[in-house]
Amino acid sequence: MPSLSLQLQSLFFKYHLRHQLQTLTQTQTQTRDKFGTTSRPDHPSVPPNPTFQNGVATKDLHIDPLSSLSLRIFLPETVLLKDSAFDSSNVVYGGYTPPDGKRHRRLPIMLQFHGGGFVVGSNDTSCNDLFCRRMAKLCDVIVVAVGYRLAPESPYPAAFEDGMAVLSWLAKQANLAAVRRKGRGNSGNQQGIFDSFGSSMVEPWLAAHGEPSRCVLLGVSCGANIADFVARKAVDAGSLLDPVKVVAQILMYPLFIGSVPTKSEIKLANSYFYDKATCMMAWKLFLPEEEFDLDHPAGNPLVPGRGPPLKTMPPTLTIVAEHDWMRDRGIAYSEELRKANVDAPLLEYKNAVHEFATLDVLLETPQAQACADDITIWVKKYISLRGGEFSY
Repeated sequence: MPSLSLQLQSLFFKYHLRHQLQTLTQTQTQTRDKFGTTSRPDHPSVPPNPTFQNGVATKDLHIDPLSSLSLRIFLPETVLLKDSAFDSSNVVYGGYTPPDGKRHRRLPIMLQFHGGGFVVGSNDTSCNDLFCRRMAKLCDVIVVAVGYRLAPESPYPAAFEDGMAVLSWLAKQANLAAVRRKGRGNSGNQQGIFDSFGSSMVEPWLAAHGEPSRCVLLGVSCGANIADFVARKAVDAGSLLDPVKVVAQILMYPLFIGSVPTKSEIKLANSYFYDKATCMMAWKLFLPEEEFDLDHPAGNPLVPGRGPPLKTMPPTLTIVAEHDWMRDRGIAYSEELRKANVDAPLLEYKNAVHEFATLDVLLETPQAQACADDITIWVKKYISLRGGEFSY
């Protein structure tokens, strides 16, 4: 049973969240906006810091002139050579393209999709910033946190389209960086590559240090729904996304639903922080009224015809919490993946609640840190250059 203090925090959290959702429900018809928004004013955000604070530098990008889609990149200081004269403690890291022949580190890329029921949250909140820093350091990856458009301003399928747009942007970045390196090798030209957005589109941190052939997706709550959608689209796209390759995905307490209630949905309907009634309010804001269906492909990954066969999906780690009404559907999806011979381990954390490893008030708990360690052990099996020296 969660502690009394956690139960009180949950009550205040749910009261505040319901008030937000009720306000958005009352104004949703006046707030539709294709450009959209990626954050809410009452959620504390952390500015980017291009110095290596606690071993990770960050920067923000706006990658689409027609929408508010944004990114925050988390770059661990391990990309720098240990014998380099570069002092990471007090210098702003602008990024660079290393000269030909000089040793430098390239790291896998982790696309991270935050939670919040598609209507709240952001990639730059204090809790998401801390979680992504933790993942960047432990997994030794470049984390790209996606600020997708929120509902009701941008209802379905905006968030899902943004997820796929970022994966396509990564592929474009990799190809532009390759062209730039080839051009420099032939003519010594140091200029950037330009396109219709009006400025150099080669992102220096990714060009210098990103390894898109080892790409991992990580989704939190509703972000897990987006990650799974992006993984399916990546399977469909195949070589069209070269050199980007999704090698694994992590689904953290996914927000899967369905028309037939599960045991956990009945028994734990009033669970901590995100109860079922509150999440249904969020779903109604996210799905257009004419499309609202508890078996909608956005929410139920096991409905027929949702995408490619499960056997083609990448290795998938699913994380669920004991005191979470969503747990049974995450378990069921993991079981179906294993039946299809996909490496799909399931980690269930006892006495844990929804977002136990990512919510601001829970980030420093032993369970949250243990979960981060478990993710690191599993994911390194697929991003390590040497292969499977890590395993469960």
